[in-house]
Amino acid sequence: MKIIVRWLLLAAALLLVANVYPGVSVASFGTALFAAFVLGLLNTLVRPLLVLLTLPVTLLTLGLFLFVINALMFWAAASLLSGFNVPGFTAALIGSLLYSLCGMVIDVATEKMFSRSAS
Repeated sequence: MKIIVRWLLLAAALLLVANVYPGVSVASFGTALFAAFVLGLLNTLVRPLLVLLTLPVTLLTLGLFLFVINALMFWAAASLLSGFNVPGFTAALIGSLLYSLCGMVIDVATEKMFSRSAS
């Protein structure tokens, strides 16, 4: 249940990012659901490999290169899906930052919501 709620909230967060920042566009809630799923898959499967391969650069930049990797994942998801558009790297960087901030808030909220119901 927690995974489904988190997925729905992340899709809503993607719509929020599209409404707040004009560089990101999402056609519908269904597209946002699919995009959130693809983003989750990319972040689970591809991101760890990229982090490992770029570890020297990440260490030299004191971790700031992780923002670039997040933007690349966001941009890759947009390039794989129709209805989810990110026109360039700068838009992907800003969109991924906003989406990550929303994701952190969602993680805290779902942890509090589901920890109360388990007690």
